[in-house]
Parts: sequence; structure tokens; C-alpha cells
Amino acid sequence: MEPWQWPEEEWRARVAKVRAGRSLKPKAWPGGKRCAVALSFDSDHETNELRDGGKSFGRLSWGEYGARVGVPKILDLLGRESIPATFFVPAVSALLHPDEQRRVIAEGHEIGLHGWIHELNTALPEADERELHFRAADTLEKITGVRPVGMRTPSWDFSPATLKIERELGLLYDSSLMADDDPYEIVENGEPTGIVELPVEWIRDDAVYFNMNRFQALRPYTAPSTVAEIFRREFDGAAAAGGLFLLTMHPHVITYRSRFFILEELIAHIKATGDVWFATHAEIAAWVRDNA
Repeated sequence: MEPWQWPEEEWRARVAKVRAGRSLKPKAWPGGKRCAVALSFDSDHETNELRDGGKSFGRLSWGEYGARVGVPKILDLLGRESIPATFFVPAVSALLHPDEQRRVIAEGHEIGLHGWIHELNTALPEADERELHFRAADTLEKITGVRPVGMRTPSWDFSPATLKIERELGLLYDSSLMADDDPYEIVENGEPTGIVELPVEWIRDDAVYFNMNRFQALRPYTAPSTVAEIFRREFDGAAAAGGLFLLTMHPHVITYRSRFFILEELIAHIKATGDVWFATHAEIAAWVRDNA
């Protein structure tokens, strides 16, 4: 049947499968800080091309830039500013660049699950999706010595089976859904799951402003100064509300010479408020779980 022909129980069941439950926004953040800041970097690297079976060495080199130039540049900045962050890494990226992952962990950052080869979950049978997530978790743990406690699904693509698999993995949090500005508990078919959602949004993602399809006439592009203003206003709103500011970036997108100032100036702006808690996603998820 077409969607307009569905009986009420069909569309209600689809909507109820994965929902936002109770808010986990705490009354206060650690140390009495007013706002929590979660900087995240999706280290997709070469998997952007590999996951679609692509053979373009141009696009593979674009991903290589993220590993060769992007991540070191980001880690150097985070080190200078003494800021922890979370890196979501496809297992294939980790296998291609294992020393990168070891450095990320050694410098006090977090690595979270981001699929096997940046596959789309909704394109997979449940058994395949489950096997890939478990294989990815095992691979990241083997490389870094730390088992991931959170997941960001590749391309934020969340299938009907994803939440079940996250529960089987025993994850603390997910960061793929968009039902709120602030953390909440995920509910499955009306049942609280105990899994914390740290919500994402395309507005707070660098890729949507700068990426383009080279085979189409349309070339979407937003000036870096405009992106910097959007991110700054998103933070200002989170700070005013005493909530969470979560930003998604990509090493192969944000670190070019004409763009990296966005992150540098944003960090300076955030620090100038003097009332924020920079933390990894895992740290924030644990805090809201225990203090909401």
C-alpha cells in the first residue's frame, strides 16, 4: 500500500518505534557551568568513496587529506586549547590509519562507533547491520584498547534495527537523532531504553554548507564567515538556555585554510563566556544520565 492508504495502526507503529522520552537536560553542569560543549569530528576519510563502491582516486585523496592534514591539525588545536573531543570513526578508517586512532586516545579524546565502512543502515538487512556494528566495535577496541560506548550512525541513517543493536552492544549513548536541542532518553515502542541521545542537527554540521556533487550543475556553497556566524549563534542559544551545544565536523571539510578559522574563532568565543564545560560525548552522556 502507498502511505496514504496505510491504516492508522501502521503509521502510528512507525512513529512509535523510536521516540524521544524524558528530557535529560540537567539543572546544572559540572562545576556549576551553565552550558556543555561537545565538539565532534567524523573521521570518514576514504570511506566516503569506498562505501558506494567508488573508484575515484580524486575522492579517495580527498578522504586522505582528512587523515594526512585534517586530524593532525585538529588535534594540535585541541591540545593547545586543552579541550577534549569525540571522534566518530568507521572501522575501515581506523584500519587504514591505526596510529591516528592511538594518538586520539593517547591525547585524552574519545572514539565512538561510526559503522564499518560508512554504510547506510537502512540499506542493510538487520543481520548484516548487526554483524557490521559488532565487528566495528571489536576492531576499534583492538586498535585503541578502549571499547566504544557511543555510536553515531553513518550519515545519521538510523534503521528500524539500529536501536535494538545499540542495546545489544550495551551502549551508553547515541548521537544520530534530532528530536530535541538537549539530551533525552530514547524510547522504543513506548519503553524507556536507558540510552542517552545527544542530538545532532544538520544546521550544526559543517559538511552541508561546503560539500557539492561534482557531476551536477548545482554547486551549493555557503561563505565560511556565514557558517561561523551560524555556529556562534547556535552556541549562544545553547548557553542562554543552559543546555548542550553539540557540533559535528569532518576533518576533510573544516580544516582547509579558508575554513579552519571557523573552529578557532568559535573556541575563542566559547571560552570568552567563561561559563562552559568542554567534554567528550561519553562524559556528557554519563553526567546527564546521573544528574537529570
